[in-house]
Amino acid sequence: MKLWHAVTGLTVALTLVACKSPTPPKGVKPVDNFEAENYLGKWYEIARLDYYFERGLDNVTAEYALKKDGTIRVVNRGYDPEKMKWKESEGKAVFVEAKNVAALKVSFFGPFYAGYNVIAVDNDYKYALVSGQNREYLWILSRTPDIPVSVKIKYLEIAKAYGFPINKLIWVKHDRSR
Repeated sequence: MKLWHAVTGLTVALTLVACKSPTPPKGVKPVDNFEAENYLGKWYEIARLDYYFERGLDNVTAEYALKKDGTIRVVNRGYDPEKMKWKESEGKAVFVEAKNVAALKVSFFGPFYAGYNVIAVDNDYKYALVSGQNREYLWILSRTPDIPVSVKIKYLEIAKAYGFPINKLIWVKHDRSR
C-alpha cells in the first residue's frame, strides 16, 4: 500500500511538472505584437548556447507549420559531421498566453514541455532571437544561412542586456543542404 501511494504521488508530481507552462527567464519579455503566421516556415540557426540535442551539429534548421488543431508542428534538423548523418526531431508548440505573445511551450517528448520565447524579431520576420525558460538556452535565427553584422550586433546586445552568456554562443556552420 505504501508503494502505491509513493507511485501515485510521484506520478502526480511528474504530471504537474510536465504540464507546467514554461515561462521566460526572469526579466526577459517575449515579443507582444507577435504574428505567428509570419513566423512559420524555415529558419537557419545562426548561433546557439550548446545543449545535448544539438551538441556537435552544424547546418541546423527549424521549420514551423500550423496544424489543423491550432498547434504548430516543429521539425529541427542538423548534420552530425562525426557520424556523417542527419539528425531530425519532430515536436509541437502551443502558445502559453494569447497568440500575439511570443511565449510558447514546445514538446518533443510526450507531455514534457520546454519554454520557447521569441524575445526579438525584426518587422519582416527575417531574424529572430529566441530564449528557453532559463538563460541556458538561446538561439539567433535567420531566414538565410547568413546574418548581417548589424543584426548580429543588435541581437547580441539584446541578449547581453537580458543576462545571457553570449561569450558561450556557438556559431553554426551552414555548408550542406538536405
